[in-house]
Amino acid sequence: MLYRQMPKSGDKLSILGFGAMRLPVKEDGSIDEERAARQLRHAIDRGVNYVDTAWPYHTGASEPFLGRALADGYREKVKVATKLPSWLIESREDMDRFLNAQLEKLNTGHIDYYLVHALVGDLWDNVKKLGVTDFLDSAKADGRIINAGFSFHGAGEDFNRIVEAYDWDFCQIQYNFLDEKNQAGKDGLEYAASKNLGVIVMEPLRGGNLTKNLPQAVKEIWDEAPVKRSPAEWALRWVWDHPEVTVVLSGMNEEVHVQENLRIAEQAYPDSLTGAELQLVKRVEIKYRELMKVGCTGCQYCMPCPAGVNIPLCFEHYNNLYLVNNPEGERFMYAARLGGAVALGEPEFASLCVQCGQCAENCPQHIDIPTVLGSVVEELEGPDLEQRAAMAREMFKQI
Repeated sequence: MLYRQMPKSGDKLSILGFGAMRLPVKEDGSIDEERAARQLRHAIDRGVNYVDTAWPYHTGASEPFLGRALADGYREKVKVATKLPSWLIESREDMDRFLNAQLEKLNTGHIDYYLVHALVGDLWDNVKKLGVTDFLDSAKADGRIINAGFSFHGAGEDFNRIVEAYDWDFCQIQYNFLDEKNQAGKDGLEYAASKNLGVIVMEPLRGGNLTKNLPQAVKEIWDEAPVKRSPAEWALRWVWDHPEVTVVLSGMNEEVHVQENLRIAEQAYPDSLTGAELQLVKRVEIKYRELMKVGCTGCQYCMPCPAGVNIPLCFEHYNNLYLVNNPEGERFMYAARLGGAVALGEPEFASLCVQCGQCAENCPQHIDIPTVLGSVVEELEGPDLEQRAAMAREMFKQI
């Protein structure tokens, strides 16, 4: 395992961080705790020493899971990161209430890396007005948190002013080869580093969209490389190639992914990709932009939908319609997965959208979700939707 140093604390952190937002789950959607704990502990045994969670992950179950999984001496081997749910804060007292609850959930006396979560400009203005800087100072002084930071999902013009507004130890940004100019982007990465902040990177694979359902046109570009690497390895190495990056979070939930990421994290030095390799990645970026219809990462911040729409799954199939050369198959799978055939449940189709706009307000990617859902209806539903859903239910034996 390779390590990089946090500029202010001097902590040597594993370049691979274990993200606890997409843990393996059982059929009922609950965390498969036995499997997830085994994956987490294996990663720690191999040198991972940074574990990231948050109040809403797995609908509130992620933090308590980690409190249990990090027993038996594993808590002492890692730095734990969790986050203040900024959108739920209505008073200065709320901040202490959430932090104290998180300490209890995580079964720990302190949070090593504590972030003000999912900031955009307006959210920052609100929590600052309510006294978040005093809260952070107090929590650091009494030892409940060690390092203070923020995670960012806003417009680039708000990033610098948030960096300047407090003596932060670190920040967390979305960064991958499709997001150099999105949110904080490359400019934000370099600005944070220039201010001596450690930088944690989330969504290096864009919620897995850079690795699954690989379009043939993208595969052909990757296949040109003299050194053969998986799409995940290319994407991770591209992020780690930036010396400003301290840790890259990966939401690992398959054993094979854990093993692959651990292997890559033993080799991914900064500035190690050649000019030809960087140009290859650029060509893949351009091809993806030609093919993708919506920039959803599957982060779930738009959920739950009051009308029952499974927004991330709708967008996954909408992108697949253009990324995978099987439109009829994709329409069938849309009807199957959103119609309750694969897993028992109520329909979750895009056509259930009532245009309330709540999802768009919460989207870190600033997608006009109701409008895009309208396009999903046009291209994936149609008059034979219920017929396809019924066929799927028959096939999956759930009628």
